[in-house]
Amino acid sequence: MDIAARILEGEALTSKEAYHLFTDNTVDTMDLVNEAYQLRKHYYGHKVKLNMILNAKSGICPEDCGYCGQSREMKEKQRYALIPENQITEGAKVAAENNIGTYCIVMSGRGPSDKEVDHITASVERIKAEHPQLKICACLGLANDEQAERLKKAGVDRYNHNLNTSENYHEEVVTTHTYQDRVDTIETMKAHNISPCSGVICGMGETDQDIVDMAFALKSIDADSIPVNFLHPIKGTKFGDMDQLTPMRCLRILALFRLVNPSKEIRIAGGREVNLRSLQATALMVANSIFVGDYLITGGQPNKMDYDMIQDMGYEIDYVDEPTTV
Repeated sequence: MDIAARILEGEALTSKEAYHLFTDNTVDTMDLVNEAYQLRKHYYGHKVKLNMILNAKSGICPEDCGYCGQSREMKEKQRYALIPENQITEGAKVAAENNIGTYCIVMSGRGPSDKEVDHITASVERIKAEHPQLKICACLGLANDEQAERLKKAGVDRYNHNLNTSENYHEEVVTTHTYQDRVDTIETMKAHNISPCSGVICGMGETDQDIVDMAFALKSIDADSIPVNFLHPIKGTKFGDMDQLTPMRCLRILALFRLVNPSKEIRIAGGREVNLRSLQATALMVANSIFVGDYLITGGQPNKMDYDMIQDMGYEIDYVDEPTTV
């Protein structure tokens, strides 16, 4: 198998080729991981980027996303309004002290009000003054041009807005906004020179073709950072009883995303602990980025386990956003 060599010579996988590789049972998963590793090594060496999430506003959301414990269908779950500025800046201090490169400020809801944007931009300005090396990623929902301009001016480096699933499967996941709404927000951020972060959630009942389509959709929008989430089922949600993932399937999905988006930051995101289990370290042969600590309303493993895993793999923490060919 010489897929990586062909890609490094400038050849790109077609959707048909990618589907064949992903679904052909005679193609060994670890062979795909090895091909993906060649690309990961070429662009990122043995570096791993660390990211930390702050759940700055929880619940109080009108959206009906079928995977989400903060959706309108889950009113009994944790709910609170946007937290004070000092709590947001304190989270940034924790991130900086723990060698985290990117601090992700996340809000539930359809999108931010102008007052909430005021609150976030003031917080980001303080963070940038105190921790100029820390990259700030905002995840605030659907946003417009004026809000994007203000976020950029305040110092937001990146904006996360996941496609979550394929265009074909979107209405099975959420009905209160469209797939195009999500694409439009990403394009708005790009227009204001904010780095686009967009990813997916796998394990929600989508088909193999949907997963391939997701990888190519993210290639099409040219996402700089691609978080690959694996469904962590939450009781009471639409997908709360789903269990479609195995560690090896998760590795195969990650390898696919690397082969389709060879130079991009591929991040193992939510659900890695419960779905990859003992193969989390192996997944770092494909992905070059992880979240450290807890997620929004689900817990992660202790930080020390992540740092030990990185060290045990012979990897080191990366503070640089751009790929470096080695």
